Formats: sequence, C-alpha cells, structure tokens
Amino acid sequence: MNSSVPNNFGASQKLMALAQHLRQYRPPPSPFDDDDDDEEQKLEESAGKLVSQLGFAESVTSVAQQPPERFRPKRAAVLICLFEGDSGELRVILTKRSSKLSTHSGEVSLPGGKAEETDANDAETATREAKEEIGLNPSLVNVVTCLEPFLSKHLLRVIPVIGILSNKKDFKPCPNAAEVEDVFDAPLEMFLKDENRRSEEREWMGDKYLIHFFDYEMSDKKYLIWGLTAGVLIRAASIVYQKPPAFLEQNPKFKVPRVVQNDTIMP
Repeated sequence: MNSSVPNNFGASQKLMALAQHLRQYRPPPSPFDDDDDDEEQKLEESAGKLVSQLGFAESVTSVAQQPPERFRPKRAAVLICLFEGDSGELRVILTKRSSKLSTHSGEVSLPGGKAEETDANDAETATREAKEEIGLNPSLVNVVTCLEPFLSKHLLRVIPVIGILSNKKDFKPCPNAAEVEDVFDAPLEMFLKDENRRSEEREWMGDKYLIHFFDYEMSDKKYLIWGLTAGVLIRAASIVYQKPPAFLEQNPKFKVPRVVQNDTIMP
C-alpha cells in the first residue's frame, strides 16, 4: 500500500476513525503486482482467478489461460478524495473533463492520470495529477489506502487511491482549463443506492457485463457518472460503508485478450 505521512490536524473524529479503518484495508493480490522473472508463471497460475476491466476490479474477472506473451498494462492512478459535508456526510471530489479533449471529452472522472517515471508510488501519481488538474495541494490530502486495480477501456491499469481532506475550506479549486471544465462533489453513499441509477448490458469476448450510470444534480448542473468512474466509486463506497450496493453489480468473468494491440479497447 502506498501512503503519505498522516496529517490529522483539523480532522473530525469521524474522519480520523475513517482513516484508521481504511489503513487496515488490504486489496486482494494481483497477478501483476510484481514485474520479476516469475510473472509468466504467476499469470498461468492466476488463470481462473482475477484481473480487472472497465468499471470492474481485478477480483471479479479472470485471466486468459496461458497467454503467449506477458500482459503488462500501462499504469495510472486516480484520487478518491473524501471530505465531510455540511451535514456530516462523506463526499467525494469529481471533475468534468474539458469538452475539447480528444478522449473522454465532457465526461465525469476522478482526478488522476498516467504514472510518470519520477513518481515514487501510486499515491504520488494521484496527488500530482490532482494538483495539475484542479489545484489540490498534496499537503492537504492524507492518503490512507489504495484499492485493487481496475482496467480502463483502453486496457490502462488504474489504481484508485483514497485520500482524506480534513478541511474542505482549505481547498480552493483551480481547474486546468485545458483538461477540466468543472469541479464538483457528490455524496459517496449514493453509489450504493439504487436511486437515479440505470445500467446497460455490454459484451466482451463472449461474456456479458453491466455498465452503471448515475444521474446527479448539483447547483442546477446535471452530471452523468458512469463506466470506470462509477465502478471505482461503487467499490470505494462498499469498502468505506462496509456493505454491498443495493443493486446487482454483474461480476463477469472477463478474459484478457491473448494478444493486446495498441488499439485494443473494450466496448
């Protein structure tokens, strides 16, 4: 687990208890955790076990049997930055991507991006990207745990990093106009409720799965939270609140394609 130095100054008892609880969390082991000479053997042994997918974590999907070449997806991280709302509820910071971007334009996402060689760990990737995208100073965020990886539509391995913002008033959003159109927040618990939610069935390599869509409105603005972002937040909410969602997640048995090309994407 990657973690920053804890800083509980100004944190409420609720946030401090949450931080303590999340530090005990350990994600399921992944066949891609180590890049050593035993990786091919680990991949073969993990057949029938778990890797990740669009909106799904590694623990609900399976690796293709005996892949002919190593599957090493590029790494990225997103920041699930939690804070306490005015009513004491837990809320998460989200962004709406710029409509000018070439990929995922106008979509809702968590702050984050691809790892750089200079990043010490996933926490640094997530907090660095959050600073670049929305002006969130990493010193304000107490990183407490990392969740198991997800795979994006383009087979990018995404590590969700949970951090706690002790005082929301210390954060003054300063979005990078080239990347971010809007910064907003939503109650984390909404991702466990079967309200303002719908789903669509998709298929990947012969297996069917569900993509979840959450409609959300704040300050007379409407947002649609779906796909990978929704999947990550469903998992995060399940861990934080220690209960499953009130709807079927549709945990499929996805397989990584035997040959992964640069343009390989999921539907």
